[in-house]
Amino acid sequence: MQHTILPADTYIVVNKTILSDNDRKILTMLYQPIVGQLPISLYFTLWSDLDTLELMSVSYTHHHLMSTMKLNLSEIVEAREKLEAVGLLKTYIKEDENINNFIYEMYSPLSVDNFLNHPILNVVLFNNIGKKEYDKLVDYFKIPTISTKEFINITKSFTEIFESVPYTKFETVNEEIKKKNKNKLILKNEIDFSLLISSLPKGLVTNNTFNKEIRDLITNLAFVYNLGILDIENVVRISINEKGVINKNLLRKNCRNYYQFENNGKLPSLIYKNQPENLRQEINDISDKSKMIYIFETLSPYQFLKGKQNGAEPTSRDLKLLEILVTDYGLNPGVVNVLVDYVLKINNSKLTKSFVETIAGQWKRLNVLTVEEAINIAQKEYKKYNKTNKKVQTKNEANIPSWFNEKIEKDISAEEQKELDELLKEFR
Repeated sequence: MQHTILPADTYIVVNKTILSDNDRKILTMLYQPIVGQLPISLYFTLWSDLDTLELMSVSYTHHHLMSTMKLNLSEIVEAREKLEAVGLLKTYIKEDENINNFIYEMYSPLSVDNFLNHPILNVVLFNNIGKKEYDKLVDYFKIPTISTKEFINITKSFTEIFESVPYTKFETVNEEIKKKNKNKLILKNEIDFSLLISSLPKGLVTNNTFNKEIRDLITNLAFVYNLGILDIENVVRISINEKGVINKNLLRKNCRNYYQFENNGKLPSLIYKNQPENLRQEINDISDKSKMIYIFETLSPYQFLKGKQNGAEPTSRDLKLLEILVTDYGLNPGVVNVLVDYVLKINNSKLTKSFVETIAGQWKRLNVLTVEEAINIAQKEYKKYNKTNKKVQTKNEANIPSWFNEKIEKDISAEEQKELDELLKEFR
């Protein structure tokens, strides 16, 4: 659900954990490469809003955040949602007629050990920073080892020092005492474990095979490696022993190997679903061009291509090509949408891999980041090409995307208007 948020809306920060300077290092070194700088900056800002005991803040307006961070509300909301997604923040809202009231609950980052063994966060971190930087991080957090072979352990036990004697009445400690709290990542995609269990040989599965810990791990691995139920079945079969016990480390390894085998040795990477908020154009009019830019910016490449195919699922080949454009060439999703739309229009509705990658390579070298930049560079290249070949220009005139027209707000043909209306209708 989307909730409208205004600068006058209030919020308070509630600290549900114990935060330390070590958490600052973990946030900066492990979380920031995944969520980016702004979400971590927002976390630190909310942290600074707490009272001197770091329990709860006074009431602030969101204008306070805007002024402190020099960001607009949409950027703050996007940063907040990323903190929520990685388990660092929970958000509650109480809607009133005039002013909404928010509560932001802060949670600790995972410990280094838990983070580097997490089935999702660890993989994404590795892909975002590369093996060299990843190895440096691991070395940084390693505990130095000292050989104790030539030493004798003379540590006293508790019972050697203390003894039990009758004393006063003891009451249970208050459950609300401050403690280190961590929040789990919430995944919406559910695995049909009934179907999974029924697909495995009888006698192989026991009552404890798919306990909660294993189910959570499988759900996480299925998400990060994009595995369907048949893929999971294959991986589980080679990760379970004759006693019906699934080896967690082996399961992780087999999922990784399975994915790499299917994807030419590459590992998965989580990317923006759509164009990053800070790289979007501010819409100041309702022109057709602005509407098209809005579509390019707000849809993921998958959604956009699916819409161009009248709702038909893109092929695995086309999906891999989209992934290459974002991960290998580093193009933003909105820029990918412009590229896809351009190629489909001038290449007889075909996404030819070599042709697409040639354009992608050029746009990467030109550092094309925004939808408007992509449109402008595509327009220039099209005009340059047609100056040397007037026949091609005449032949392909009908195939030019509507947004190539410099006077699109004032001069658009009936055919182009119909095409645009149909495209806009698909995404409403």
